Amino acid sequence: MRDLTEGSITAHLYALAVPIAIGMGFQTAYFLVDLYFVAQLGDQVIAGVSAAGNVQFLLMALTQVLGVGSMALISHAVGRKDQAESNLIFNQSLLLAVLCTLLTVVLGVFGARAYLSKVASDAAVVAAGLSYLYAYLPGLALQFVLVALGSALRGTGIAKPTMVVQMVTVLLNIVLAPMLIAGWGTGLALGAAGAGLASSIAIALGVLMMVIYFVRLERYVHFDRQLMAPQLAIWKRILRVGIPPGGEFALMFVYFAVIYWVLRPFGAEAQAGFGIGTRVMQAIFLPAMAVAFAVAPLAGQNVGAQRPDRVRQSFRAAAINGGAIMLILTLICQWLPQQLIAGFSGEPEVVAFGAEFLQIISWNFLLSGLVFTCSGMFQALGNTLPALLSSASRLLTFALPAIVLSGWSEFSPRLLWMLSVASVAGQALISYWLLQRAMNRPQSTQGVKSSK
Repeated sequence: MRDLTEGSITAHLYALAVPIAIGMGFQTAYFLVDLYFVAQLGDQVIAGVSAAGNVQFLLMALTQVLGVGSMALISHAVGRKDQAESNLIFNQSLLLAVLCTLLTVVLGVFGARAYLSKVASDAAVVAAGLSYLYAYLPGLALQFVLVALGSALRGTGIAKPTMVVQMVTVLLNIVLAPMLIAGWGTGLALGAAGAGLASSIAIALGVLMMVIYFVRLERYVHFDRQLMAPQLAIWKRILRVGIPPGGEFALMFVYFAVIYWVLRPFGAEAQAGFGIGTRVMQAIFLPAMAVAFAVAPLAGQNVGAQRPDRVRQSFRAAAINGGAIMLILTLICQWLPQQLIAGFSGEPEVVAFGAEFLQIISWNFLLSGLVFTCSGMFQALGNTLPALLSSASRLLTFALPAIVLSGWSEFSPRLLWMLSVASVAGQALISYWLLQRAMNRPQSTQGVKSSK
């Protein structure tokens, strides 16, 4: 356990953010590695894998419910120096993770075709997406267990073990991807299914490594069968904090599904360019997202310790550092958009679509960083509903207008990206206003009481 209630705020922020960024970078590399090798199979396969990969946003929504809820409550308990409460929440979150893993497999098997049939541009894209998604489904399901274990460590102020596990699993994926996709060394090319299978195998190894770490090395929170008997009161507390962040990711799934649907008339090249551009954007977002992920346990422990001054200092440090990172990333996307896309596709039309997307969408990076930071602070306060409300504003400022404008004869993807930039600006202003209101309430930074 790392005590974040004393010492330099900035030092704690970077001590958490750096390993989180490295770990998230390797995690995102799953998709980039898969996308690189799948790109050799053609535009329709790229579009299918990209559309199927969008399902990850829905799974991330559900894992966020579990991960954010347990992380916030554990960080508050750690701030109060209440180890028993921390351990209880950890074991209950693990029980929920196992149940969600089983449910994900069932829903994925029966719902994948219906989803892809709605968003894919043609039957070949649907087939490629299904092939990838069915093979990746075990890995997606196991994300719940991986998130439960990693979130418990993050709540106690520890990030390095999760980083190491993510590094090892991605390196394994890099080795397996060409073997299973293209048949290197095996002679058996599985195509898109090989990409999904490589990721599933790697994630399964990651879960095993994390379990071994908890059994052999972790002492502050640990497996306890007696604490795994269902306790609905604890589940309710986890869900109350976790459901709004999960809703945020679910809305991201909706927004991306709308984009894929709106882009259908422009063909597989447009969907492929957007898919690659999105994955590249996610990758370059990682440093700023890591700062937001780090500020949640940092401020959360200080909420539990009733240190409102350090809670506000945590926000300022995260906002300044996250903003500086996003400004640099904006400049990179303005100068080198084609180069960032060309590494994943040699098709001129795909590169053109992806580069235009990155160059325009990068104008909202700075404000996106503020949205990330505010979201992390809401998690720390244990009041995550305002973040969901600000994200939901894009239903009115982006999703609905995009659907309406798509029927316009002169509609183009460029107009869609400009609309997205404007909607994120509105979201950022709403998030900041709601956070200032929450932090100015005396009870918001006075800690969250235990359920005992």
